[in-house]
Amino acid sequence: MLLQQIGASAAEHEELAPLWAAPWVFGVSIFTILLVLMFVTLSYTNLGNRHEPVEEHSDPHRQHPNKHDNSQGH
Repeated sequence: MLLQQIGASAAEHEELAPLWAAPWVFGVSIFTILLVLMFVTLSYTNLGNRHEPVEEHSDPHRQHPNKHDNSQGH
């Protein structure tokens, strides 16, 4: 019954919305945009290799997130 309703409503609307370009243009443009975004993302992968790693000094007065919560119940 649902397929009959879908078929009946599709038969009523024979006129399709006009496209401003051929359908393959939409696929190619989306693919191109995603490729550009992928290369932008990959360009940030070397940021950790710019400098030599520096050892973190131990600060005895530093408060860590799980210490000193005073049982506030967050």
